[in-house]
Amino acid sequence: MKIVIAGAGEVGCHLAKMLSEGFHEITIIDNDEERLALVTESMDVLTVQGNPTSIKVLKSAGVDKADLFVAVNPAKEQDVNLVAAIIAKKLGAKKVTARINDAEYLNYDNKLMFTDMGIDLLFYPEKIAATEIGDLLKQSDVSEFVDFARGQLQMVVFRIDEDSKLLNKTSADLHFDPDNLPFRIVALTRGGETIIPQRDTLIKRSDMAYVITKRSHVDELMALSGKHYLDIKRLTILGGGRIGEMVAAQFEKNAEFVKIIEINRERCEVLSENLDHTLVINGDGRNSDFLYEEDVKSCDAFVAVTSSSETNILACVAAKKMGVAKTIAEVENIEYIKLAEGMGVDAVINKKIITAGRIFRFTMSNKVRTVKVIGGSDAEVIEYIVNPDSLITKAPIGELNFPQDAIIGGIIRGNEAIIASDSTRIRPYDRVVIFALPTALGRIERFFA
Repeated sequence: MKIVIAGAGEVGCHLAKMLSEGFHEITIIDNDEERLALVTESMDVLTVQGNPTSIKVLKSAGVDKADLFVAVNPAKEQDVNLVAAIIAKKLGAKKVTARINDAEYLNYDNKLMFTDMGIDLLFYPEKIAATEIGDLLKQSDVSEFVDFARGQLQMVVFRIDEDSKLLNKTSADLHFDPDNLPFRIVALTRGGETIIPQRDTLIKRSDMAYVITKRSHVDELMALSGKHYLDIKRLTILGGGRIGEMVAAQFEKNAEFVKIIEINRERCEVLSENLDHTLVINGDGRNSDFLYEEDVKSCDAFVAVTSSSETNILACVAAKKMGVAKTIAEVENIEYIKLAEGMGVDAVINKKIITAGRIFRFTMSNKVRTVKVIGGSDAEVIEYIVNPDSLITKAPIGELNFPQDAIIGGIIRGNEAIIASDSTRIRPYDRVVIFALPTALGRIERFFA
């Protein structure tokens, strides 16, 4: 697949790195020569220096033959992204997508207007991140939560602690009926490595477990994991940027108490005008004494979304030590994600990873319904729709010679959710949820051709 990316910033580079692992032909456009030089040092891609709204530059990047064009220049260059995407579509790019920084553009009528202009997808990373944080706050004490088919199947991610009944167990030790499994562990991350578990893989302390389950078995899984349902009534948010404001707006009407701590006084005034039921405090959240004085310990959850990954991590660690049950940190430095998890931060949000997952969907075949890139692991969760006569239907899962670096977690068949086992046979039109490492993606496709 030929993919052209306009913008060699953090989002563009992360996306290029992820897509290059799928053996796509990647070209990156950027005005900054030094930035492009850094890109070519770290990955095997083509680069074109110039303005992405220039027809000459777009043509030299081969946009007319592109299967996908992605405009991901920084948020302040929203207009550049929109114009570049529209021109790219007119020049012949099959699919185009653009980064925006205005939620108004995502209103239904406005999205239709941009669709008429030729843009297939608009994405607003801050809005996506705020929604992800909101979903985490509405769920149990887990690090990540993904719904499939309106919640018929769910993937939960949690750390294995001392009180987990899964500790030092293997899948074989759990003795569940293979024809009626309540859940399936599809991956473990341990020491920076993502493991697709086999029946004899031992679950160890501090592992992050990725588990597919039915909605009806979530409580059973939580009991085994040692985690508990957490009803968030009192919320403190550190950082009053766009993400912090959007999270507060989601919760302020139904929560007992929502507070935003923001260091910039002018921004505090804007937040006070925009939010009706949120207490806005002007102060420095990097100071743990200040957090203590603001009674952070009385909150059910603490969310840190400042522009500094280090501040967010350390503030969450401080809040955790004060007794806050759930902490969420925005960590934009990917190198820090595992560090944050190791320091006890309950959940980590990364805009680059979330956004890349949305765009990655466009590189897959039309049989793919959902793609979710999972923070803290190297893997993707993919939901396929099964075509009649495809290879995946020819034998039970255990006899398919399915790639070892991927695992089928669950199946949605009409209104029925099924946890997969080796004896499960997949039927035409099933929706199949797969957890896969990047090395497996090309080989998985042939099972659904």
